[in-house]
Amino acid sequence: MDATSNASSFARMAAINVNEHVEKKQGLSYLPWAWAVDLLLRADPTATWEYRDFNGAPHLTLADGTAMVFCTVTAFGQSRTMQLPVMDHRNRAVANPDAFAVNTAMQRALVKCVALHGLGLYLYAGEDLPDGDTPDAEPQPMPPKAAVAQISGSRITPAQLRYVERLIDETGSDLGKVLDYFGVTALTELSSHTASRAITSLEKQRRAA
Repeated sequence: MDATSNASSFARMAAINVNEHVEKKQGLSYLPWAWAVDLLLRADPTATWEYRDFNGAPHLTLADGTAMVFCTVTAFGQSRTMQLPVMDHRNRAVANPDAFAVNTAMQRALVKCVALHGLGLYLYAGEDLPDGDTPDAEPQPMPPKAAVAQISGSRITPAQLRYVERLIDETGSDLGKVLDYFGVTALTELSSHTASRAITSLEKQRRAA
């Protein structure tokens, strides 16, 4: 597969709205590994993945006793690798992890590696819309953001546009701040996957209201 086709595949995967499948744990958002694999194989039935071997062990043990797992996913003619520490239920790296903890880390690393091919990548961006002003809070200037509207290539869909407009109205959000945050002058300039990020953040604001 050439570079153009690979970029097209990434854009197609990145444009998928995964919000309804997102699960929350200890404040982090993640996708179930089985669902991520299902979507990946539907998009590329030849996709494969493997974990790096360390002298017969599926993880690298570090000097402090904690461990890292490494997963490589090959899809759309491109291999990409992601690493992840073996963590406990509080998402902290643990020393001398047991088999269950290692297996969990391997599944999570697989999902993160699939994200490198586009699916759900925006979940790892660490960026949400800024929280609304509170009566006791001093308004803080928002740092300028680089334009992100063209990341995925495909523009916001009519359904997404209507939903974003509705959420902005329901949450009382400042449209100007939303546009400035994403580096665009109109909602119609948003890409589909950036619109999904906006929807996730606005839905969170609506739930908190």
